[in-house]
Amino acid sequence: MNNSPPASLPNATSLTLRLAVALILLLTAGGAAMAVAAIAYGKNAAQQSYDRLLIGAANQIAKAITLQEGQLRIDLPVAAFELLALAPQDRIVYAIYDTQGALLTGYPNVDGPKQGQYLSDGFFTGEAARFAAVDRRFSERALSGTVRVVVGQTLRARLELTKQITQSALIVVGLAGLLMSGLAVFAVRSALGPLQRIEHDLAARTPADLTPLSIAVPREISQVVGTLNGFMARVDRQVAATRRLIGDASHQLRTPIAAIRAQSELAIGESDPVRLRSIMTRIHRRTVSLSRLTDQLLNHALIIHRADAVPLDQLDLRRVAIIALEEIDSDPRLSGQDIMRLDLPEDPVMVQGDLLSLGEACKNLAANAQRHGAAPFMIKVSQQGRMAILAVQDSGGGIPKNHWQDAGTRFSRQASVSPTKVGLGLSIVEAVAHAHHGEMTFEHLSLPSGAQLFEARVVIPLIARATL
Repeated sequence: MNNSPPASLPNATSLTLRLAVALILLLTAGGAAMAVAAIAYGKNAAQQSYDRLLIGAANQIAKAITLQEGQLRIDLPVAAFELLALAPQDRIVYAIYDTQGALLTGYPNVDGPKQGQYLSDGFFTGEAARFAAVDRRFSERALSGTVRVVVGQTLRARLELTKQITQSALIVVGLAGLLMSGLAVFAVRSALGPLQRIEHDLAARTPADLTPLSIAVPREISQVVGTLNGFMARVDRQVAATRRLIGDASHQLRTPIAAIRAQSELAIGESDPVRLRSIMTRIHRRTVSLSRLTDQLLNHALIIHRADAVPLDQLDLRRVAIIALEEIDSDPRLSGQDIMRLDLPEDPVMVQGDLLSLGEACKNLAANAQRHGAAPFMIKVSQQGRMAILAVQDSGGGIPKNHWQDAGTRFSRQASVSPTKVGLGLSIVEAVAHAHHGEMTFEHLSLPSGAQLFEARVVIPLIARATL
């Protein structure tokens, strides 16, 4: 026996790899989004910080403008430039315009905000810069109008602050990403842990161990475990049926074959025609019994196999009875038996079943009645509540009531086993009933005339005609 582990399925992708790729893509996308957000946040934070410095310096300069004898006097405050000196690497530019827009003091041609704007980007001596404008209005008799103060600063300190904020944010994002990656690895291992336990449990089993898995798993995997247990249960039933077939064949066939062989050896050396005919009669009787036993062994194995391998169809139980009766009438082994009649209702009796299996059950009930019962014989179909009934009646005494419980046991004494009678017929019927979620039952009936009947039944669930 080859106990080597099975090869991996072709083109099978590792579930761990799939989860890892998905998490990597998710973390990468999240990290990229956070990086973009960090850069935008750093740029905005630096912009707002230095814009406040520019506006503060411009306000201080604007407050320092006074009106003396009808003329504007400007006393530039040192504090305003001290604010801007917080960015020592940047160059500073300023300009003050009178009410007519003429330059009072400062740098000419400053690229400041347009009228109505108070912050803008521009250039100073070819270098990018940021400008802020503050207006101060005068309403005096000597002077009425708005004086504009424009202060500008290059962007070196802003860019440096943006870089520092972004780097700090990216470090935090990176650390968070590493932490999330570790948590993701832990989550994947934890999520796949039940699958590994299932794998280890199955790998540690012997080939004959088909017992259900009893491993604590999450709800999402419990359905897989349930399906796997159901599959192993079906395989176990098939293996058990195969073992029973092998065991029954080796045990039950050995005796009649040995008897036939012994009788044939006697026939070879027998010269008396009368005794030879007697020997041939016994050989024929043994052969018929062996043929019936072989048929029932194979039919029993077939029924067990079909119970798991063949899906059930919607069918009319009356059709089962009609087909079974036709096959009984055409069976040469039953020639000379009393005629078997049918008792069928007018309406369909619909069940979820397997036509072949139910037909075999009906024929076995009929054969059992013809061999052990008394005429008249009848195949009857009826329904009682939510159950459909396929029955065979005869006028014999039937199986004693205290033997009903064991009547379906293979080769039981209550099934009338003898060299010419085999005990698998009712076992087949019981297997068919169980495969159809029903049972095999027996009943003694009394007619108004005083006659006694024995009825063997297959009782299975009825389905609604609305599902047709």
